[in-house]
Amino acid sequence: MNDALSRTILRTGHEVECCQSIKEGLEEVNSNYYDVVYLDVRLPDGDGLESLAKFREAPSSPEIIIIIGFADSKGAELAIKSGAWDYVKKPSSIKEMTLPLLRVLQYRENKMSSQQSVILNLDGIISSSPSMKECINLVANAANCDANVLITGDTGTGKELFAWAIHNNSSRADKNFVVVDCLYKL
Repeated sequence: MNDALSRTILRTGHEVECCQSIKEGLEEVNSNYYDVVYLDVRLPDGDGLESLAKFREAPSSPEIIIIIGFADSKGAELAIKSGAWDYVKKPSSIKEMTLPLLRVLQYRENKMSSQQSVILNLDGIISSSPSMKECINLVANAANCDANVLITGDTGTGKELFAWAIHNNSSRADKNFVVVDCLYKL
């Protein structure tokens, strides 16, 4: 499967590097730039899902496509909840394996072009961690579209700061902004 997928990706004009373990993959992704990582759940030195966050924290913040066994539907749900871009089941056709790659590459291309043209006003938001940078990207995306946004989280996590950032960077920045605090108790 590794060889067939690699040959197909090479034929589309992209570069490919194959690693056979989590350790080898982490060394590679931390020393080179990658847009996408196909990460198998079952590797000789561990579970790919458990190391997903480490791959996402690599300098290039690659998107992760998890490869799961055909009968492992819980693994698919966990992969998405853990931050994977998508998942593919094995065995699958090469077309099914490469379709998420084409989508994620288009997404990253759009993301890069929007990041280069936007300078955000982030008053009060301190961003240095990879997860905060991801939140800032979401702010930019939300500010650049005309969609309703629901921000949830624990008290004190900065929901209002992010709401203001979305508003201040949107085409509605000159309009009124009303803060609504909702307290829900079970």
